[in-house]
Amino acid sequence: MIDFCINGGGMVGAALALGLAQQQYKVVVVEPHLPKPFSQTDGPDLRVSAISDASVTLLKALGAWEYIAAMRVKPYSGLSVWDDPAHRTDFTAQSISMPQLGFFVENRLLQLGCHQALKQFDNVELISGLTVQDINLDTTATVTLSNGRAIKAKWLIGADGANSQVRNAIGIGTIGWQYAQQAMGITIKMDEPVDPVTWQQFTSSGPKAFLPMFDNYASLVWYDSPDELRRLKSLKASQLESDILKTFPDELTKNDNSFSVIDKAIFPLTRSHANHYVKGCCALIGDAAHTINPLAGQGVNLGFKDVETFLSVSAAFKPSGNDSPLSITDKVFSQKLISSYEKPRKRDNLVMMTAMDGFYTLFSNDVTPIKWIRNQLLSVAQRIEPAKQEVLKYAIGIR
Repeated sequence: MIDFCINGGGMVGAALALGLAQQQYKVVVVEPHLPKPFSQTDGPDLRVSAISDASVTLLKALGAWEYIAAMRVKPYSGLSVWDDPAHRTDFTAQSISMPQLGFFVENRLLQLGCHQALKQFDNVELISGLTVQDINLDTTATVTLSNGRAIKAKWLIGADGANSQVRNAIGIGTIGWQYAQQAMGITIKMDEPVDPVTWQQFTSSGPKAFLPMFDNYASLVWYDSPDELRRLKSLKASQLESDILKTFPDELTKNDNSFSVIDKAIFPLTRSHANHYVKGCCALIGDAAHTINPLAGQGVNLGFKDVETFLSVSAAFKPSGNDSPLSITDKVFSQKLISSYEKPRKRDNLVMMTAMDGFYTLFSNDVTPIKWIRNQLLSVAQRIEPAKQEVLKYAIGIR
């Protein structure tokens, strides 16, 4: 019997597998669809994440960051938000004595880097190309794969996304909703290299954001109604470029840096929070436990914080040499996961989710009193440096 079976080898699941492997546990990771290998000639992927310095610190400790950085990352040192140009706040890494605020990294490369690091551990088995067909839970877990193989594990970890099989199998409910708006991700190529600055303009129809990527590439995020985004998705590249120019701020093409559309896709926006993160011999992590409005790009960073907290608990129970681990099936480990993983992470995730919803409501409407309040907040934030520094530290995960 293995110690942990992790259903889902994405960014968060693979990171957790790395940490558990370092702690000498026996781990099986089930990931039906491995990402395609990286090539320097690859164009940019649509799915990009803003990785905080706190997440980079974790990935370095897990041995994955060196592989990720060897592929391609885009550090960014500036962050700007505004409603109109007269009420704008600019944040810089220099203001908090940091070399950068974080990195923009394609999700596939984060996953690949973790998988490359996993190859050095012989106590981890990665199963790909197969799906989980059945989950039987008692005091331990039995996972049956599509080829009939049965995996017996002391603990089953659901790192399998918003529609988690593990969460459904253990009967954990969720609270949440789908937002009225959706988001379109648009990959563009600029004529010139892009500055290491990300920005977001708030409008009544939803935010318009710019995320710098490697070389001359960037990603735009266009929030709007589902009907409007479907219309935009149906446009030819040249037509979409025209609509972008009409809708996005002049910041996009400053210094006459024009662009062309490379790719686009629509993503639903959902908020979901599991009622429990730990139940029986199962635990949830990342999107299986919580999904958040991606307004500030905190989704995967919250997942990495889950990993860090989970590993701080499992470290106290790790095997020593050739000895078997302190029984991770006993109530002590379960109770410790609930008190030191579920409770703090559930609380902190809920705070961030609520903050993002409040931020979204405050900045995505034209009700006059609310507009006045947000303009005052942006003006004050721009003028009062200590307050601005604290807001920035919280936003990038170092508070």
